[in-house]
Amino acid sequence: MRRDVLTGSYFTLGDIACAEGALAAGCRYFAGYPITPATEIAEHMARRMPEVGGIYIQMEDEIASIASAIGASYAGMKAMTATSGPGFSLMQENIGLAVMTEAPLVIVNVMRGGPSTGQPTRGGQQDVMQTKWGSHGDYEVIAFAPSSVQEMFDLTIEAFNCAERFRCPAFVLAEENVGHLREKLVIPEPHEIRLVERKRPKCDPKEYAPFKPDEDLIPPMAHFGEGFRFYATGLTHNEKGLPRTVDPDIHAKLVRRLNEKIRRHAKEIIKVKTLYLDDADICVVAYGIVSRSAASAVRLAREMGIKAGLLKLVTLWPFPSDEISRLSEGIKKFLVCEMNEGQIVREVERCSKCSKVSFLPKLGGEIHTPKEILSAIKGAL
Repeated sequence: MRRDVLTGSYFTLGDIACAEGALAAGCRYFAGYPITPATEIAEHMARRMPEVGGIYIQMEDEIASIASAIGASYAGMKAMTATSGPGFSLMQENIGLAVMTEAPLVIVNVMRGGPSTGQPTRGGQQDVMQTKWGSHGDYEVIAFAPSSVQEMFDLTIEAFNCAERFRCPAFVLAEENVGHLREKLVIPEPHEIRLVERKRPKCDPKEYAPFKPDEDLIPPMAHFGEGFRFYATGLTHNEKGLPRTVDPDIHAKLVRRLNEKIRRHAKEIIKVKTLYLDDADICVVAYGIVSRSAASAVRLAREMGIKAGLLKLVTLWPFPSDEISRLSEGIKKFLVCEMNEGQIVREVERCSKCSKVSFLPKLGGEIHTPKEILSAIKGAL
């Protein structure tokens, strides 16, 4: 009997919840290279893939890992790789290739402190901007930031759904603190899990153009070996996939569509959670593991009569610009808390029209404590 979805309640690691979320989403190909603090994902996939008829390959490095996942996606499989900061840096060129060739796949980054090899066993939020801007060229990405073991499961499925729907790479950005967090996970029945499959061509194989979009700007995707003529390249290409590197009109049309297919649907992708924002004077903005401390700090502030609220960013990219702009019309100040020297705070500053923005950074792998955030709330008002 196949055990594709392990319905039930568990006390487990965030990394394992991520792996189970991928399997529940239909992932049947994983290629990776061990790296702390993401290794448990690869270890779990190595054990579970044979149980569900999938394929696990340990590659020689992270560059080969993502290249292999792109190839598997083109062959028709839901594919994933997982890594951490230094490995994520190595993947950047092929992230651009996945964007350009519109290859659906999920890339998990269990973030640790950097730069370079940094702090392998300590958490951080220092890869947020690298996710959006790490590869060259203009492109949009989709990235989710889980704050719990349950969200590691749920948002990995969501990442697969977005990758398949929009035919693009999608990211799960978790801190080491969440990847190695052990708490309750509830896996629902298979019929309760919403899954999205990539759009498939309905035309004659001879007429197929692999990069000709429908009205939603997303091209149907044939798979290698199905009889469709299919040419894919990282070079600027026309709708048939043929290189057209010196035609400015084709290049502009292609790059704008790659961006617009995500921008046009941003409201359907973006997820935020709020706490006490209806009458708030100050809005704490946080994501991932820091949002848990921030929620406690906001509750403590409320007990002291301070009108504080929380905006938890579940989706980091596309950035919820409209939500920040709307909130800035009613609150006096934003307080952004991050485990880095300032990344998402720059986006909040860009989008905040009427409110001042304060920043509370923290480095070294330590999570902000509720008292630290509460003190910053008091200091900001």
